Amino acid sequence: MFSVIFPGQGSQIVGMGRDLYTKFDIVKRLFNQADETLNFSLSKIILEGPKEELNQTENTQPAIFLVGYSIFSLIKNEFGIDLHKAKFFAGHSVGEYTALASSGAISFKDTLKVLKVRGNAMQSSTPRGEGGMLAILGKEISLIENLIKEKKHKCYIANDNSSSQLVVSGKINDIQNLQHDLKKDGIKNILLPVSGPFHCELMGKATSIMEKELGNLLINEGKNTLISNVTVEEVNDPNKIKDLLIKQIESRVRWRECVNYMIEKDVNQFIEIGPGRILSSLIKRINKNVKVDAINSEEDINILKNNDKF
Repeated sequence: MFSVIFPGQGSQIVGMGRDLYTKFDIVKRLFNQADETLNFSLSKIILEGPKEELNQTENTQPAIFLVGYSIFSLIKNEFGIDLHKAKFFAGHSVGEYTALASSGAISFKDTLKVLKVRGNAMQSSTPRGEGGMLAILGKEISLIENLIKEKKHKCYIANDNSSSQLVVSGKINDIQNLQHDLKKDGIKNILLPVSGPFHCELMGKATSIMEKELGNLLINEGKNTLISNVTVEEVNDPNKIKDLLIKQIESRVRWRECVNYMIEKDVNQFIEIGPGRILSSLIKRINKNVKVDAINSEEDINILKNNDKF
């Protein structure tokens, strides 16, 4: 059995999807529709940059969605591969929106609009430069949780990505204090180039905005069951999905647990749809025995098509 997974922020790169955009009309049409829907040229930012503009959260989120959704639509409509046979769909943070749109739960245009609002809300929830995120490598979550508690750091575990990688959010001064203690203990860490402390209680302003925005969003029951980042549970009910998307803003991304849950439910292959191969790399750290395919080029799609399973 297989699951289809969709990446979140951090997977973006200028030029992502360019070859598919150039060759396939369906991709070009979706990029053009996105520009019309948002009333600015998101496609130009994706294809040409500059990097600084693409990395602004209000652009990053709809951009990652657009590329992932375009690849999924291409696979389905041009190559005739039915990824709805998947046991589960899952996404990392904003990737949940790509998963929901690809499953038919949210329309393409509505997803673009809501992600523009979400990105802007998250970007502006704390003053620029006041919040940050720190990747911590090589240590299990329990050790870092204990360190934060014992030293009384005002930091929050935002992403539980794998058994050897997690991300912490907080105000920049608190992040720097945590860094000092990590350095003393010889724990490797990297300050991430992000515009805010995502997935923690400092995103309260963004939660309020998204509560209103999602209240007006039409969500249908999709073709595929979503594994929620917030609860690590199977979810299909539109009202439950809406509630979880609101909670997601301040909640930890429980990616490691989501992957392990799917494996426990007999999933032995993951197909990553979208830019980069970040989720594929994380899954291999979680469980080396499962098969992982990252699909973001025509060559990748052809390899997938030649697989008897599809």
